[in-house]
Amino acid sequence: MPKARFAELPPPDDCNPSGNPSLWDLLDSAPNRRHWLRQGAAAWLTAWAGASPAVAAAPPTPPAPPAPSASGRLGFQPLAMTAGGAALQVPTGYTARLLYRWGDPVGMPGHMPELPPDASHSAADQARMAGMHHDGMGWFPLPGPEAPGAAANSRHGLLAVNHEYTDENLLHPDGMTGWNAAKTAKSLAALGVSIIEVQAEEPGAGQPPRWALQRPSRYARRITAGTPMRIAGPAAGHRMMRTEADPQGRRVLGTFNNCACGVTPWGTYLTCEENFHGYFEPPEQLSDHHRRWGLRPGGRWHRWHEFEERFDLRRHPNEFNRFGWVVEIDPYDPTSTPVKRSALGRATHEGATCALLRDGRVAVFMGEDARFEYLYRFVSRDRVRPGGAAANRDLLDHGTLSVARFDAEGQGRWLPLRHGHGPLTRAQGFADQGEVVIKARQASDALGATKLDRPEWTAVDAASGWVYVSLTNNSARGKAELPGADAANPRAPNPMGHILRWKHHGDLGSETFDWEVFALGGEAEGDAFGGPDGLMIDPRGLLWVATDHSPTAVPAQPGDRLWLPRNQLLACDPAAGPGAAALRRFLIAPHGCEVTGPVMTPDCRTLFLNLQHPGVDPAADASRNPWAGAWPQPGQRPRSATVVITKDDGGPIGN
Repeated sequence: MPKARFAELPPPDDCNPSGNPSLWDLLDSAPNRRHWLRQGAAAWLTAWAGASPAVAAAPPTPPAPPAPSASGRLGFQPLAMTAGGAALQVPTGYTARLLYRWGDPVGMPGHMPELPPDASHSAADQARMAGMHHDGMGWFPLPGPEAPGAAANSRHGLLAVNHEYTDENLLHPDGMTGWNAAKTAKSLAALGVSIIEVQAEEPGAGQPPRWALQRPSRYARRITAGTPMRIAGPAAGHRMMRTEADPQGRRVLGTFNNCACGVTPWGTYLTCEENFHGYFEPPEQLSDHHRRWGLRPGGRWHRWHEFEERFDLRRHPNEFNRFGWVVEIDPYDPTSTPVKRSALGRATHEGATCALLRDGRVAVFMGEDARFEYLYRFVSRDRVRPGGAAANRDLLDHGTLSVARFDAEGQGRWLPLRHGHGPLTRAQGFADQGEVVIKARQASDALGATKLDRPEWTAVDAASGWVYVSLTNNSARGKAELPGADAANPRAPNPMGHILRWKHHGDLGSETFDWEVFALGGEAEGDAFGGPDGLMIDPRGLLWVATDHSPTAVPAQPGDRLWLPRNQLLACDPAAGPGAAALRRFLIAPHGCEVTGPVMTPDCRTLFLNLQHPGVDPAADASRNPWAGAWPQPGQRPRSATVVITKDDGGPIGN
């Protein structure tokens, strides 16, 4: 099932019944509003071309005229949009290579199975292979965070790769037919996280690094939906976390629907559980709590509960509360137990971007990918200590979780989700801090936080102080009984999305901030984009935007003003100022792909990127093979994959 279907399914449409103001209600009176709305959404996309090879170094259409940033830090020729095809396109002078596909061996010592053409492999094999649908990704240099100079290593390291969801029709030879225990186990094994070791030969002068997986590797590891994990923080042991299998409420099996991510200053990986609600069989009687968190009669996406009873909420109602967390993983220690950090709050987490405060504490910014939901920040109580994961093993268990309110005058405030603060009391349904973090949505409702249009990835520019969040879209805005725009606001519905940024009044731990719209999807100026999703600020301060624009959300015919046929990666130099005109198209994905997980090595000479849920080129001849136009190998099953992009002259990416 393509992720686009997940992204557009209820209940994110309408499971926030609070009367809190939404962002588009505020923009009408914001001081920067007129600048953003004067351009509107206009027509574009005038050049089209046919298919090209699965991994291509240059676009098949003439490049668009260069539009250098004000500071001149972007030097590549931007690509022109194309309509279809099974090609991955990068600018002239760049090369993209496959690195790690679904079904490739992860590299754990011993048996290294590979994906058979008919997907007849077992669950045990799948647990030693790359999972399905790569998403967020983190880079961890070797030899490790405690070694002198390790942080500057750009040729040898670990990649942590999320595997967001499963497509059962690809995972099994006969798809969903004859669903059984073996298929359930295989589905669970195809989710979670991969830890892989990668290394590049030191290039010669004027040559790019050449990357390869290191197999076997003592670091290689697969974390799945069945891996034992520990629960820490205020929800650990809480009555709402206890189950028959775990009466203490401190142990849980697995993580799934892992979307965006984060990397801590002490060298651990934060993987985020997103749309977890679709994996459970709902109870016969839904509570208000269930409804607020997206459960609906018949709303599940899988049949796991038939053979894994913990996913049947009719039998185990509290199992539902044990998902929706940020999970911390030590990639350098394959024997370590992942930890669900409940102090960071429960949400359909889309990321956990970390940044150091001036006093040495850490701030974590987190979006919640659901319509009309919220943006969160956690600030640790304690300072980061030298010594890696061992020295900071409980740092994320103590601190202040807050939710954002964006005020109409262009200022904002972080509202603390602290038990006893304002309405967060026992009398209002919050018995303790554990219940506050488990019911973070209800707590945010009570505090009056601002409803947003699916806040996804966040990115922090440590040099300038700007923090960014992508709001990917909200095609439900303005529907009956749902929040809409006022008479002067054209963004209801909001199918193209936008990017916000803000700067705190002080450091990243300050309570107040100034905010503005950085770019609107669908603008007439610049390289057109829709569905901004993944964000990355690279070591130079350049902003990279990966898109996930669902063609089902808007008209899907060439010439329609909101039609974007393929997802892409764009770059911009924030020093050039806000506005979509600053964004320049660097990459165009094969048909159907979401572009996600961008990660740059510290020297900026290698870009790792994930392409998720590749489809089949509709122009391909499928009369003999339904996967004739599939990526990355025509004629074979589509496979999500990590690709590595380098500049042919060995220089920095984008310069």
